[in-house]
Amino acid sequence: MTRVERIAVVSDVHGNMTAYDAVLADIDRRGITTVLNLGDVAGKGPRGSAAVARTRERCAVTVRGNWDDFLPRPDPDKNPASVWWYEELTPEDRAWLLALPLVHDMVISGRRVRFVHASADSVYTRVRRVHTDEEFDGMFAATELTGPGPAPSVVVYGDVHDAYVKTVDGRTLVNAGSAGNPLDEPVPSYLVLEGVVGGTARDPFALQVVRVPYDVEAEIEVARAAGMPELEAWAIELRTAVFRGRHAELGLVPDPPVR
Repeated sequence: MTRVERIAVVSDVHGNMTAYDAVLADIDRRGITTVLNLGDVAGKGPRGSAAVARTRERCAVTVRGNWDDFLPRPDPDKNPASVWWYEELTPEDRAWLLALPLVHDMVISGRRVRFVHASADSVYTRVRRVHTDEEFDGMFAATELTGPGPAPSVVVYGDVHDAYVKTVDGRTLVNAGSAGNPLDEPVPSYLVLEGVVGGTARDPFALQVVRVPYDVEAEIEVARAAGMPELEAWAIELRTAVFRGRHAELGLVPDPPVR
């Protein structure tokens, strides 16, 4: 009998090692040995360099995200927060991030599965859960980023920190959510793909979104102790899963200092 394998897919760790290690521990408990990473390993959170090291140790393939693309590049116009995250990385970390591929393809149970960070167009082109038919079609297109070749029937991506699965006319678009900075609910997520690598459509195929609780307050304390900039926005995002651009309109404010 052809062996069915399980593959874990993580994305958007953003330097949150407390969440990342909780997710990886859950993957280990399930006996999954192959982990793919959809990028945005560093930035926003306090331990980008540690997240890079853990990713290099644990992930068979990592594709480049938008933070992985812009953060490692020297730029005199970087804002102070970006400078802090840039300097938290080592020169080797920066070189590794910039060398990451933009796309990874596999055949699983007869399905061509494509892994990208944000879209088939660019690491900076965002496709949200609520999107147009044209945006959906564009995720399956052959572009300069993806290169030529057969069109995928499954596309797995990250970037928007919002896990979901949508199938239209035999094509499935999957977002793995975020393993470090979820913005759909305040519990990190990752994806499990199950099937026969290199197999045919007669082989079984499954996918599952997994949620893993972790110690949010411990991670916030790590960021506070490190003197990380934009701590208040980070803490609110981790506690509420509300993107920082909406904090003011919703009246979300940081906790008062402990006296």
